[in-house]
Amino acid sequence: MMKLADDVALVTGGSRGIGRAIALALAAEGAAVAVNFRSGEKEAAEVVAEIESGGGRAVSIQGDVSDYEEAGSVVNRTVDELGGLQILVNNAGISRDALIYNMDPGDWLDVMRVNFGGVFNCTKAVLPVFMSQRKGAIVNVSSVMGERGWTGESNYAASKGAVNAFTRCCALEFSRFGIRVNAVLPGFVPTELVAGLLDKDGGKGIKNQIPMRAFGTIDQVAQATVFLAGPDASYMTGSLMSVDGGASTALGLGRSM
Repeated sequence: MMKLADDVALVTGGSRGIGRAIALALAAEGAAVAVNFRSGEKEAAEVVAEIESGGGRAVSIQGDVSDYEEAGSVVNRTVDELGGLQILVNNAGISRDALIYNMDPGDWLDVMRVNFGGVFNCTKAVLPVFMSQRKGAIVNVSSVMGERGWTGESNYAASKGAVNAFTRCCALEFSRFGIRVNAVLPGFVPTELVAGLLDKDGGKGIKNQIPMRAFGTIDQVAQATVFLAGPDASYMTGSLMSVDGGASTALGLGRSM
């Protein structure tokens, strides 16, 4: 039995990487999926086609969620085109890695605008829908970087720390409306977003600091996200779920060795 057969989900930044894997995993559990993208129109169309080829329902919706008005339009189009909305996955994110000394002011502002601003904008946009139906699940794709530090990641870590704090506050404010808000915190998962960290020695130095001695996969993150969005997590809200091979349990050096 598909656990999300009656649900509609919106995945921001759903055209590639972790977002793509989440969109496919939600569809595999029966959800109709709105695949949001900013510039990857072709990739988003491919995700939709893959979902439809498996018998599911999906649409691609363009929009820059760092812009408040566009985020609202993405939510409204999801409701109009798929007939409702029960799940929001805030996944859209960027990175602008640099040492603080070398960091341009725009580098941290752009990262904060997308990584945290997108979460705020979409969360606020879905509230009228979720509150009126007294049901909704929001999953924020954060990072273990938001709980720890790493050289060259100050802006990214700060943006994810904001997401983690916002997740807890949302859980407190929205629970009386039947809305759950949780976050999944991936560790080192090879995607375009963290490619720069793995350039040196293919990431061997980082892998040696992970207790499970392995990088995560986008599918592992996707399955955790589907769990938090679904009925099996019905008593969970305000949780920050790490999917990191134990990396955040260790006293690391904050850099690859």
